[in-house]
Amino acid sequence: MAFANMQATTYNDKIVRQFAIMTVVWGVVGMLVGVVIAAQLAWPELNLGISYLSFGRLRPLHTNAVIFAFGGCGLFATSYYVVQRTCQVRIFSDKLAAFTFWGWQLVILSAAISLPLGFTQSKEYAELEWPIDILITLVWVSYAIVFFGTVGTRKVKHIYVANWFFGAFILAVALLHLVNSAALPVSMSSMKSYSAYAGVQDAMVQWWYGHNAVGFFLTAGFLGMMYYFIPKQAGRPVYSYRLSIVHFWALIFTYMWAGPHHLHYTALPDWTQSVGMVFSLILLAPSWGGMINGIMTLSGAWHKLRDDPILRFLIVSLSFYGMSTFEGPMMAIKTVNALSHYTDWTVGHVHSGALGWVGLVTMGSMYYLIPRLFGQKQMFSVKAIEVHFYMATIGIVLYIAALWIAGVMQGLMWRSINPDGTLTYTFVESVKASYPFYVLRLAGGLLYLSGMIIMLWNTIKTATAGRSVTVNIPNVVAHA
Repeated sequence: MAFANMQATTYNDKIVRQFAIMTVVWGVVGMLVGVVIAAQLAWPELNLGISYLSFGRLRPLHTNAVIFAFGGCGLFATSYYVVQRTCQVRIFSDKLAAFTFWGWQLVILSAAISLPLGFTQSKEYAELEWPIDILITLVWVSYAIVFFGTVGTRKVKHIYVANWFFGAFILAVALLHLVNSAALPVSMSSMKSYSAYAGVQDAMVQWWYGHNAVGFFLTAGFLGMMYYFIPKQAGRPVYSYRLSIVHFWALIFTYMWAGPHHLHYTALPDWTQSVGMVFSLILLAPSWGGMINGIMTLSGAWHKLRDDPILRFLIVSLSFYGMSTFEGPMMAIKTVNALSHYTDWTVGHVHSGALGWVGLVTMGSMYYLIPRLFGQKQMFSVKAIEVHFYMATIGIVLYIAALWIAGVMQGLMWRSINPDGTLTYTFVESVKASYPFYVLRLAGGLLYLSGMIIMLWNTIKTATAGRSVTVNIPNVVAHA
């Protein structure tokens, strides 16, 4: 009974510690695979003729590891930490929370094994994937119960804005997963299944899922991090709470309609493509509203950027968020898309958001969390955080600049026509011309990975020097 009472008056930070550590571990793994496939694009012989190590199998492993393992664990860790602190109650169910941790690691390991083996889920036919889809569903439903259960039992009337974003991310990802993964198993005893969609409807569902995975998993969830950790690290209130709510509703409504911009000049009906383009352009306003709100939170505290590398991670991440959310709507314009689509410009755009926004805000949040979770005042080495920041930032700039140049060059070469109507360049010539930029992209990726390895070392030293701590819940009188 005494143990139960103690639990009722303390936060459950064990689950946060577990997810925080795995965020850093999976970050190294995912980025290492990214560097390997970047090297394969420059030197294809590096796959060594082994099918498991081919670009086609490692590329989906890289994206899954970085988005769902690194990014996903970061979202679990921060949402569980933030929802307890802002609601001032212990997490709703310790057992369900533990299940989300072990279940999510099992999902990640299953993907890490099945993808290199070639058991991928095409949109027409899948092998070994639907049992993993069911496990994802069970973990996600448990996550929703834990998160919304905690919000529902809060001691304070107010729901802090970070929880709005975390909540929207959880609900939207559940919807996206269920609809996009809809499949018909051949039988309950078979691992084989067929997609529930076909043709142009299949393409539309795929990009409704794909772009909203960006919009909710990689944007709304990480904005939840931004709205908590920037004010905490800066020691300042959110610049405009009213703007944060307008930003929230405008963003989640608009994002749902932007997916068709991935399907310009395809068999998708022209009006649908135009709807996607228009909503993508509208999306610029709420996106920049969030960026401005985050950056202006530093009003009166700009001097802290001089000697606070964690704050630098968080603020520079917002700069990349602003740049990516300007570039995305611009690339959704049909005439611009005619140049950019299928080129490495798109890959550069994706990575300016992934490495610059998602990566940096996650790293900054982990650097805030990890020492507090292990009873330390700061990370083992603040100098290492500084080095990591510059390595990551320079790595991102090298990476995206290389692919911007390569992408525009590819687009111009592909559309160049001789007076007689024949193509000026063959596709192979555009690949050859891209080679130096692929090497430069690899150099940027190596810098970014090296910074992540420094973070892993710093995390291990901080965790081993400290100890697991128990934090008491403040005694707050519930509002009517």
